[in-house]
Amino acid sequence: MFDIFNYVPFMFLIVLLIMFVASAVRILPEYERGVLFRLGRLAGARGPGLFFIIPGIDKLVRVSLRTVALDVPPQDVITHDNVTVKVSAVIYFRVIEPQKAIVEVENYLYATSQLAQTTLRSVLGQVELDELLANREKINKELQEILDRHTGPWGVKVTAVEVKNIDLPQEMLRAIAKQAEAERERRAKIIHADGEFQASEKLAQAAKVLAAEPTSLQLRYLQTLTEVAAEKNSTTIFPVPIDLIKMFMDRIGTDKDAPKS
Repeated sequence: MFDIFNYVPFMFLIVLLIMFVASAVRILPEYERGVLFRLGRLAGARGPGLFFIIPGIDKLVRVSLRTVALDVPPQDVITHDNVTVKVSAVIYFRVIEPQKAIVEVENYLYATSQLAQTTLRSVLGQVELDELLANREKINKELQEILDRHTGPWGVKVTAVEVKNIDLPQEMLRAIAKQAEAERERRAKIIHADGEFQASEKLAQAAKVLAAEPTSLQLRYLQTLTEVAAEKNSTTIFPVPIDLIKMFMDRIGTDKDAPKS
């Protein structure tokens, strides 16, 4: 007669073997690496794919190699010209050496976030407000270089830093608006003066052409008369050439100087 109790130890061993194998098998995707510690000592990195560890002896820490977008919360910054602003930014970084990211720093995400906040306040405190608003690309590059230099020993590569938002106080916004309005008025006056200068040059050139050909002046008078008459005005002004008046004045002067008979 079949006695199931005789097979209980074998079934128990099989279950233990299955659990042991299941706990020893690890599968990591392409974007992750596993940092392996054996009896507390670093045994290198594993993955991606399928590999085995020794349960109870080995400890595996997963590290993602994908790029992380980290928001830097708004920071109160006093610029070099003593203007208080709130600045927020975003940092893009990724782990390139998983072993250093686990061994060299306790929490590389938290450490990178704190370093980004302090670096943002330090760098922006050395620039003036106008430079902060106009030269964002230069400031972003400087922030990226500083952060990358400090996170390099952690196995973290900072690929980009972008200043996302700059909140100005209302008083400063009004001052900037007045400055922009004054700048536009200055440009308008310069453009108007430049137009007057160019018009005077063209008028001088036209005067030289008209002086070379007296007949062209008469034609210009007739053209002006045509333009005035096209406006349907009740009063028409007919320009009299100065040369014509001068001709009559010369004739009158000649008659006066002639001897009387």
